[in-house]
Amino acid sequence: MANMGWQIMLTTGLAAIVLGVTFLAWPGETLRVVGVLFGIYLLVTGVFQLAAAFGAHVPGHLRALHFITGALSVVLGLICFKGTLESILLLALWIGFGWLLRGIVTTATAASDAAMPGRGWMLFSGIIGLLAGIALIVSPFTSIAVLTLTVAIMAIVLGAIEVFHAIRMRIEVGRLAPGTPTERRPLFRSQPHPQH
Repeated sequence: MANMGWQIMLTTGLAAIVLGVTFLAWPGETLRVVGVLFGIYLLVTGVFQLAAAFGAHVPGHLRALHFITGALSVVLGLICFKGTLESILLLALWIGFGWLLRGIVTTATAASDAAMPGRGWMLFSGIIGLLAGIALIVSPFTSIAVLTLTVAIMAIVLGAIEVFHAIRMRIEVGRLAPGTPTERRPLFRSQPHPQH
């Protein structure tokens, strides 16, 4: 199990480094790919929401909501395929509104309970999320470029940390059983059984 763990960690770390380098080397092309993937995501979720609107398990008063959100997702997904700028703009606005709403909820939750553990950090993260959401909504193209650069650097740093931990884990796995041979035991005996 430990042997598999360091191999998985090494693979994910190297993949994160490759992803970060790709983002830094070809930011425009990477954003185009992300925009297309975002469009596919919106189309798929929209189709599922439209199908759910006609499902028997959905209460009558929620059918209209499912139908509207599904249709809106499909339309936005199709707009993403119209061009790169549209998909990047929609992606930035989607992330911006998500951060804005999450920031508002986190800040309101932290402000409402004075006895909450870690209240200061919660307030801080809520306000940062709120400000980041506003920045993405107000200036989506500049913000998405900064976001791409940040994601690329973070991917490289986190990937390097994972690779380092994988190497350390591999060394520790080697020390778990000192003196044991590293050869694999054969699945079948090469000598005949004593009873034969």
